[in-house]
Amino acid sequence: MRATVHSAVVVLPGAGVPYPFPEPDDEAEIILGEWWHADVETVERQGSMLGMAPNMSDAHTINGKPGPLFPCYQKHTYALQVRSGKTYLIRIINAAVIDELFFSIAGHAMTVVEIDVTYNKPFVTSTVQLSPGQNMNVLVRADQSPGRYFMVAKPFNNMPIPADNKTATAILQYAGVQTSVVPILPQLMPATNSTGFVAAFHDKRRSLSSPRYPADVPLAVDRHLLYTIGLNIDPCDTCLNQSRLAASLNNITFDTNLLSVESHPFHLHGYNFFVVGRGVRNFDPAKDPAKYNLVDPPERNTVGVPAGGWAAIRFRANNPGVWFLHCHLEVHTSWDLKTAFLLEDGSGPDESVLPPPKDLPKC
Repeated sequence: MRATVHSAVVVLPGAGVPYPFPEPDDEAEIILGEWWHADVETVERQGSMLGMAPNMSDAHTINGKPGPLFPCYQKHTYALQVRSGKTYLIRIINAAVIDELFFSIAGHAMTVVEIDVTYNKPFVTSTVQLSPGQNMNVLVRADQSPGRYFMVAKPFNNMPIPADNKTATAILQYAGVQTSVVPILPQLMPATNSTGFVAAFHDKRRSLSSPRYPADVPLAVDRHLLYTIGLNIDPCDTCLNQSRLAASLNNITFDTNLLSVESHPFHLHGYNFFVVGRGVRNFDPAKDPAKYNLVDPPERNTVGVPAGGWAAIRFRANNPGVWFLHCHLEVHTSWDLKTAFLLEDGSGPDESVLPPPKDLPKC
């Protein structure tokens, strides 16, 4: 559905509950996505027949529109109107099917205050990076000279092969400024393969860890799990090129080790977890755990695992059921980069799956 019709669901704080940051004057949603001219089911079938990835999208989009770097942009450019001196809470969602994305607003700093619906220690940045399935709330103050400023979304991709590099644009427009005014471009954004920026950006993220919003990090671990992720080419008589890409996910951590050639955003259903560590080389069980952040690690439900590296997460298994763990790059899920956690019932009714209703139809 992220390749067709999608939207945002915003859950606000309860009545009378303030944000743990300065109250914004207004709010807006920015949904980053991808668009194919062809029917997406046809694109997927063609990829399966070839045994390879489907064709890259024809455009990236900001709130469903690609912007003036693409044809017919007059009708397909999103504009967010702001008033000088006001502060806006912008909720950014990466709903792209395949691509991790950078996002920036020309001339305007962003203060990151929330990641994956969890408050974090605020920090200021000119660019944010989101994997598919991730969301991020930022405060933006309209403190520049009244004008029109480009908002830009471009891919982050560290694969050693040519990859999608299309840029979507939208406009931050100050009230009272004519639409004929040429928008201002952002200053230099990170390079498409800027793993250094992404690593530094991840390191800035910390849970708020306040009395009202504590970081309840599990300190005692009952079980350590190690997953190794792989992408392979298997023989396939039914594929046009006689081979197909396949993924394997074997025996989380607590530690996730990645041995493929690109970053993977892993999403766990049913839980939030704490990202206590990550690195860009092989995981060292003798040295790396000593560097874990067990005080205020970021709390997430999707973690970007670096190419050739690892990510370590911790969570308390207190939600019984069968929960999907998968790469949020949709094509990788179709190649079997997925598994499930089966959590059995605990000792009481609050730790057990509710029984099916008596009138549930039988198979």
